[in-house]
Amino acid sequence: MKNGENGSRTKGEDPLARHSRHSQPIGVFDSGVGGLTVLRALRERLPAEDFVYLGDTARLPYGTKSAQSVTRYSLQAAELLVRQGIKYLVVACNTASSVALDALRKRFAPLPVMGVIEPGAEAACAATRSQHIAVIATEGTIRDKAYQRAIARRAPEAVVVGQACSLFVAMAEEGWTTGPIVEAVARRYLASIFEQHPTVDTLLLGCTHFPVLASALREILADHVTLVDSARTTAVALDRDLQQRELVSCAAQPGAMRLFATDNAERFAKVGSLFLGERFGAEDVEIVDLVESERLGP
Repeated sequence: MKNGENGSRTKGEDPLARHSRHSQPIGVFDSGVGGLTVLRALRERLPAEDFVYLGDTARLPYGTKSAQSVTRYSLQAAELLVRQGIKYLVVACNTASSVALDALRKRFAPLPVMGVIEPGAEAACAATRSQHIAVIATEGTIRDKAYQRAIARRAPEAVVVGQACSLFVAMAEEGWTTGPIVEAVARRYLASIFEQHPTVDTLLLGCTHFPVLASALREILADHVTLVDSARTTAVALDRDLQQRELVSCAAQPGAMRLFATDNAERFAKVGSLFLGERFGAEDVEIVDLVESERLGP
């Protein structure tokens, strides 16, 4: 990418302006709490960065909505985050990553925008040796074949197996991340993959809820199977792109975090604390109306 394109440094740019962009926050949004696993990975990888997170809890799940509705919701969510002065937008939602990235990039150019699908697909292609990859996700993501298409673009010869694991979402939101029930459900789902496709050597977590179940899955998976977490791969990809764009924070102190939701701060805090890996309360969540915010404008 050439300097000056899509937010990178331009020739003769004021050093003070560049320093100001370094200190701007990174915006992250999802339809609910699942994207907090992405935020967790981002904060672990980029501890000096400030983050602003929005969970559109009033309209979840996006997976059951039309592509037009998801695109509209995504543009509204991004608009709120852009008003917070963000330097980068991360779409921590598989459905929105599948259908809304082009619209987001067009609307908010030159703001850089990253989804979770491409980094996950790239990491899975790099990890597999047998060229047989399994993707576990929600029914909507599997039906849309977003990961299959992303993997095919990088490795046309790869065989991709999709398995919907809808119960994982419910278990994760209930805080059931270990124990006999989790193990039984996980074994049932994984058996559907590996009994029919024993050559699979890479398992890609294609839902932002699933990283909280990673430890339980690793206990069941054979040693030769690599587990690819799309939240962590997104963090690695963002770190790399921030460095290429010279947008890495220069702060010496740990970055701050601001949380928005569109409904039910209490549940967002209760479930979200598990996904984020640290406890926060309803009082830490700002409730916003995206439709009203869009109507009022800047």
